[in-house]
Amino acid sequence: MSMQYIVAMTMLATAAAAQVRLPGVPLPVPPLQPLSQTLDQVESQSLNRLSELRHLAVDRLIRANRTIVDTDPHGDPVIRDEILVLSPTDAAVAGARARGFTVDREQAIGALSIRLVVFRAPAGISTKKALHILRDADPGGSYDYNHIYSGGGAIRTGAAPADPAAHDAAPSPSRVRIGLLDTGLDVTHPVFRQSIVHAWGCDNHAVPAAHGTAVASLLIGHSEVFEGVRPHAELYAADVYCGRPTGGAVDALVAAFGWLVQERVPVINVSLVGPKNAMLERVIGALVGGGYIIVAAVGNDGPAAPPLYPASYPNVVGVTAVDAHRHVLIEAAHGPQVMFAAPGADLEAAGTGQAYAAVRGTSFAAPIVAALLASGITAPNAADAADAIDALAKSAIDLGPPGRDLTYGFGLVGADFRPLDHGRNRPAASYQQ
Repeated sequence: MSMQYIVAMTMLATAAAAQVRLPGVPLPVPPLQPLSQTLDQVESQSLNRLSELRHLAVDRLIRANRTIVDTDPHGDPVIRDEILVLSPTDAAVAGARARGFTVDREQAIGALSIRLVVFRAPAGISTKKALHILRDADPGGSYDYNHIYSGGGAIRTGAAPADPAAHDAAPSPSRVRIGLLDTGLDVTHPVFRQSIVHAWGCDNHAVPAAHGTAVASLLIGHSEVFEGVRPHAELYAADVYCGRPTGGAVDALVAAFGWLVQERVPVINVSLVGPKNAMLERVIGALVGGGYIIVAAVGNDGPAAPPLYPASYPNVVGVTAVDAHRHVLIEAAHGPQVMFAAPGADLEAAGTGQAYAAVRGTSFAAPIVAALLASGITAPNAADAADAIDALAKSAIDLGPPGRDLTYGFGLVGADFRPLDHGRNRPAASYQQ
């Protein structure tokens, strides 16, 4: 057996297990943290166990949170006893109530003419049965589970030292605005000292977590030793998790999108993955139709895995990841949803404890693309969005077969981006070829 083969299989094992969509929840701790495992925890795993590990993670989540988390027929996690309906008629709501359902909560995105209602099933009826009942009673309506989405990617904490003492400075105003749906951010990290961050979610209580902090730093971070792609951009960061085991559910994502629509933030990064969902597809379709650019990680379940969402919805900018040698990560998804490739390994991001962490996965490639697309777009506009995507595609380095392909999309962008040390003295514009 050659050394090259051994090295390749070791990389395969490390990455595959690290990218499980649903991180394991140690029993009996109830909350699900929507973060990937650390690199140190997964180095002994293997790719042929990927499906087993994912199912095991779901099983652990269910056992730890039986009263609030269920699964759909495909094994994907959903909020127990909740069914979503899109813009229901008065007759549909009355019919559901007559069958014992209650309206738990609802929200609206007026600018997109979207109203989302969350029904709670009557006692004694499973979530799956509840969905069948509502669909049968209203065949013309749009009903689905309240699926739970999660972040993907591996984080190795303590991979780099903290910043040296740095002076405080007033944030510089910027016309570049970027939206983020993720976990909460640790805004006390030095990379955000000079940043403008508008936070949303969790009843205005900060619930910082590693995944969102890392992604945000790649978007806008800046310090003595670190620089994100757009260090002077304003970030609109929506925490859709708030540390809850049901965090990342569709209704939370829709509410966050509604806030970003209200603020008219033109480019939105979503480094989250999950199953296809009718409600989320409708909302994202309306956003894209309204001139918003949605950038999403394609996921890390492997090249042969089924497509993950929202990256696989039409006209979403799906992003895969490459390493320092410009090789696609072995765990990255392949398919027509891939539009661009960006660095997603052999780089660092803001970590916990004021330090930096090595990161790996498509979650960390997506913000690079989002930040590159955000330059020059001040408001949602379909023509501007199309022009920005087209310009980035023309600048991409074609790594696969000529033209767009299923592995690299249009090709690699941000090829020279290295946020820690190597890139701190280089202007952000140079990251775009």
